[in-house]
Amino acid sequence: MDETVKRPVTLACLVLGALWTASVPAQTLPDPTRPPAAVLTPAPAGTPIVPAGPQLQSILISTRADGRRIAVIDGQTVREGEKFKGAVLVKMTQTAVVLGYGSERHVLKLFPAANPNAARAATR
Repeated sequence: MDETVKRPVTLACLVLGALWTASVPAQTLPDPTRPPAAVLTPAPAGTPIVPAGPQLQSILISTRADGRRIAVIDGQTVREGEKFKGAVLVKMTQTAVVLGYGSERHVLKLFPAANPNAARAATR
């Protein structure tokens, strides 16, 4: 191709490319490090910030001969059979503990499901 023909064609391609990219709307990508909207939404007035009941934070079950079994509830270390705020730690599994208030039993789960139906659907 002749040099005089190459320049206008190249220039035309550059101009068309610039016009095409200017007409394409930019897509905004969500920030993967941003917390979910539910976390960022302020709670309605009067909503308690602290959970109503005790919160199970950790469970430590030893596999050694000493067989230590410890739960951390509201920052307090409690062993099986010990008392926690008027309740006795009756039973401990890898994911939950059972507190006994007399004849009443209360289960604290390490990973409580926000929606019980969602938890059942996830296991299917």
